[in-house]
Amino acid sequence: MTAHIGIVACSAEGAALCYRTVCLEGAALLGPHAHPEVSMHTHPLADYMDCICRGDWQGVAGLMLSSANKLAAIGADFLICPDNTIHQAMPWVAPRSPLPWLHIAEAVAAKAAERGLRRLAVTGTRWLVDSEVYPDKLAAHGLTAVRPGEAERDEINRIIMDELVCGVFEPQSVAAFQRVIARMQREDGCDAVVLGCTEIPLIIDDSNSALPTLDSTRLLARAALARAVAPR
Repeated sequence: MTAHIGIVACSAEGAALCYRTVCLEGAALLGPHAHPEVSMHTHPLADYMDCICRGDWQGVAGLMLSSANKLAAIGADFLICPDNTIHQAMPWVAPRSPLPWLHIAEAVAAKAAERGLRRLAVTGTRWLVDSEVYPDKLAAHGLTAVRPGEAERDEINRIIMDELVCGVFEPQSVAAFQRVIARMQREDGCDAVVLGCTEIPLIIDDSNSALPTLDSTRLLARAALARAVAPR
């Protein structure tokens, strides 16, 4: 019997990609059209953004825990959150959570170490890139996180928040990401890029990136699948 995956969602596009990945790739483990039981809950993104813009990470944690409690009540066995930015609230979430969580940056770090990567460009929202979410998890695996420049962070954040989370995918925005990634390969010596916003994989992947990509959305979904089918 597989475990029941609970998804604490935040932004729609990234959560949808994570959910689709669990459902579609579950068949490789369980047979045609099969996947573990999955439930998802999300508060409006506006509620999260109100807290994030005020730097109120305990408020973010409260929203995450509200979703966690609802998911626990309907039978989820463990939780994932397909949103990198709000993982900054995990220090307040984990001690009060009714269920265990898989951490998105840990899933990425484990895969990077497995692939023998060493120096990773970290892309994502300004809040995520300025944080220690990825540097801490990567360092635990002996890996180095490299942040984009200040102007690059601002442009990436604008694209994510004004376009990607709204389902808008513009060619010039793809080109902007490609320029940042290529520069970080050339000037910063990065050997891979973390797609550290769950919407970035909707426009960037190995086919159009100068660096190998670490798709945080799908890596989290695959970690959840592995956890769900593991013997209990």
